[in-house]
Amino acid sequence: MSAHALYVSAAYGISALVILGLIGWILIDQRNRKRELSRLEAAGIRRRSDARPATQ
Repeated sequence: MSAHALYVSAAYGISALVILGLIGWILIDQRNRKRELSRLEAAGIRRRSDARPATQ
């Protein structure tokens, strides 16, 4: 294997690992945010977007 092919293979491998790491991080963070939101909603704290418009 030439030095060029080794360099390209290593670059692709490292890039794939970084992308997979970022995807994993996002999925773990999403699960944590959903858990946190569930706890807040159970405590009676609601999102502003859930507020009903005032009737006139």
